[in-house]
Amino acid sequence: MSFAQSFRLAVKSLLTSKMRALLTMLGIIIGVAAVIVIVSLGNGMEQYMNDQFEKMGVNLIQVQVYGRGGSRSVEPDDMYALVDRYPQYLSDVSPYVSTRAAVRQGRDNYARTTIYGVSEAYYDYASGKSMGGEKLERGRFLRYIDVSRYQNVCVVGSYLDQEMFNGTSLGKSMTIGGVPYTVVGVLEEKADSTEGSGDDVIFIPYGNALHLSGLSDANLYLFTSADKDAAPAAKGVIEKRLYQTYQSSDYYFVMSSAEMMDAMNSMLDTLMVILIIIAAISLLVGGIGIMNIMLVSVTERTREIGIRKSLGGKRRDIRSQFIIEAGTTSAIGGVIGIALGILLANVMTAVVGAVLGTGTDGFVAIPTLGGILVAFCVSVGVGILFGYLPANKAAKLNPIDALRYD
Repeated sequence: MSFAQSFRLAVKSLLTSKMRALLTMLGIIIGVAAVIVIVSLGNGMEQYMNDQFEKMGVNLIQVQVYGRGGSRSVEPDDMYALVDRYPQYLSDVSPYVSTRAAVRQGRDNYARTTIYGVSEAYYDYASGKSMGGEKLERGRFLRYIDVSRYQNVCVVGSYLDQEMFNGTSLGKSMTIGGVPYTVVGVLEEKADSTEGSGDDVIFIPYGNALHLSGLSDANLYLFTSADKDAAPAAKGVIEKRLYQTYQSSDYYFVMSSAEMMDAMNSMLDTLMVILIIIAAISLLVGGIGIMNIMLVSVTERTREIGIRKSLGGKRRDIRSQFIIEAGTTSAIGGVIGIALGILLANVMTAVVGAVLGTGTDGFVAIPTLGGILVAFCVSVGVGILFGYLPANKAAKLNPIDALRYD
């Protein structure tokens, strides 16, 4: 019997009992759809994170200082001196202080606003963006004189610009921690301009932020290397300087954007593998379902098998017919699962985009062709693997006993 004939018989058998066939495919459908959704989300999240790191710049280096008390400490002036000493490796540095305080304008209170203290080096006018990827829409960023004289000026996100002043915030005042601050700049929208989002932010001189937070020195610094190739050497220079002060690497942490990107991608890949293994359990369950229904099918068609064998049908013909039937069942389930997975991936794109506040422009979960082909091939392979036992049982039936079966 040819493959085409076996395939037609398999399809006819499935159409004879549509509901049973659908229930048999259910495990395969769920497993394939789950794998496609997980792979799509993983690829989309990896691309989204890489885009975020690209926005910040591949030459960004973050330095976290824990300190050890006593006279062993690093101050912002020490970090500035390091940049001045190694201009071939380091181009800029800015302390980075995150804090919260009472933000008010008139009678309105903005409790979820995040306040960042930075230096004038945080924003690069040449590239038109900050170390964190923010861009100016109107006005200016902080200047050296603002930072050195602790002036009460600030740069606000698009949410505060709209909510506080209806888009006319330049030159107007608000209070931060009870102190009046004048808005000198407005940032472009980077999230969704909602409360608590990445647009609900204020940038002030880092000295002012330290005063608000009650800290004596900054414990986080953002460096930029002279260029991408100089980043490893720049990191080495920073680590050497910090080691000279603390005499141990336990009191600071230095990481470049490239290393952060690799670490995040590695963690995401590990998580994806774990989730795919969990989703593959559904394929295993689906394979067991196919094996179960094929055993039932062999029992129901025992007389048919006996007739075919008495007319000269060989074992390999009987075996191949049932294997092809099992493979066809899992293949159709795989196709349905692929369609369902693509649909769910598009739904998850909208859901995750809404959660991240990026819409469909920032995060996109699109299934890859490779992922679809692997999911389909695995589904067919599962059907054939679990269909072999019933097929082999059918092939070994004695034709006389099969004909007697009632």
